[in-house]
Amino acid sequence: MSAALEIDRLSVAYGKVEALHGASLRVAEGAIVTVIGPNGAGKTTLLGAVMGLLASRGTVRYAGAVLDRMPTEARVALGMCLVPERRELFAELSVEDNLRLGAFHRRGARGIDADLAAVYGRFPRLQERAGQLAATLSGGERQMLALGRALMAKPRLLLLDEPSLGLAPRIVRETFHIIADLKRTGVSMLLVEQNARAALQVADYGYVLETGEIVLEGPAAELARNPRVAETYLGFSGASRAAGE
Repeated sequence: MSAALEIDRLSVAYGKVEALHGASLRVAEGAIVTVIGPNGAGKTTLLGAVMGLLASRGTVRYAGAVLDRMPTEARVALGMCLVPERRELFAELSVEDNLRLGAFHRRGARGIDADLAAVYGRFPRLQERAGQLAATLSGGERQMLALGRALMAKPRLLLLDEPSLGLAPRIVRETFHIIADLKRTGVSMLLVEQNARAALQVADYGYVLETGEIVLEGPAAELARNPRVAETYLGFSGASRAAGE
């Protein structure tokens, strides 16, 4: 299967401190690939480098094209879109204005109203709150708005940074159901997430990032059965897994 995204030996430093050490990974077309790992492992740094928001060494290829010196706005125009950890909504604008701003790089208005209707169809609560200020939304609604705004850009590659952060368990389940459903649209996804259990359930392939290095990788189902992953990230010890079997 062809690759939507290929990262080869990517490194990022903050001053003299290297936060990402030669990470390499691949996202196949139409696949969900997750990167799990502890807080501070370099997951958000990885996404920032892929989007061109951070200076980096190494190679990033998107649909076969090398992006190493391409500015962020050009990457967005190619079909890459980041849903950041803190949502980064325009708090004093309405829900609908936030959604329409997601399509800012698209030339002309053709198709935008239809895409807005499709987003409302996927997120009925956003339609109910279309005229409401983004600042007044709940945490789950903000996450829906961040996802909806990204979809308005008509992305081919969606980068998701900790989509479950700060959400109640019911909203986390709903969010991951939406992510799984988005796969049916053909969009490729790179999902960075601390909730390893939910991430591995929805992903096709996974990587474990620790202290800036990829230490494990494999099909998501196999990774979830790895004893180290199970004990460190899923809360299962070897003994408890044996007892469960």
